[in-house]
Amino acid sequence: MSTHQETEHLPPQPLDDEAVSQYLMENPDFFIRNARQVEQMVIPHPVKGSVSLVEWQLTRQRQQIVNLEQEITLLMEQAQANQHLFSQLLHLQSHLATATDLAELQQRLHQWARGLGLAGATFRLFNDSWQLAVPSGSHHVGLERHVFTPLQLQRLSQDNHYLGRLHGPELLLLLPEAKAVGSVALSLLTDKGQDVGVLIFSSRNKHHYQSGMGTELLDCIAGFLPQLLTRWISRL
Repeated sequence: MSTHQETEHLPPQPLDDEAVSQYLMENPDFFIRNARQVEQMVIPHPVKGSVSLVEWQLTRQRQQIVNLEQEITLLMEQAQANQHLFSQLLHLQSHLATATDLAELQQRLHQWARGLGLAGATFRLFNDSWQLAVPSGSHHVGLERHVFTPLQLQRLSQDNHYLGRLHGPELLLLLPEAKAVGSVALSLLTDKGQDVGVLIFSSRNKHHYQSGMGTELLDCIAGFLPQLLTRWISRL
């Protein structure tokens, strides 16, 4: 009997955040029943010292609206950027597809890159993946895979792209006739799961291409270029 009495006289447990939250969830009409007390509640504020609960809630709602507006603006900017990117790619693809030979295709790709403010663009193809005999006029784009492999391991690792600067010997390997190259964007050309070459965009600005930049444009061009090249060069 004494144990029961001792239990009845135990001091109540202090309320914690979880208990208060649980009570409010189970009693959604609390703020309606206690509207006057709610209006008198004061909330600590890091700048103003203290504000009413109503003002605090309004401030939160205004901030949520600002955040939502910023998200909508970002989505609109991304949509516009994607539309511009699609337009650029459509123009390039149709322009390359109407080239009369490989040399003209290279020249058109180069001029398109120049139109973007770059130093140029070209591609190199692995000799063991393409028929690059001298009579075809395409031997100058050939690249020995074993010579490229150290650069691939150093720069691309397990990725399909590299954006940044290259050392002198690396530039000489990929762009033997290029001058004043500050930075490059490299993208492996892949066909049926096999690496068949490398796409190269170059800029005179050493900071133009940097790690972490988007590669959507490179992905798209590297995706359709190998099939387009088969119009003039046979695969091995």
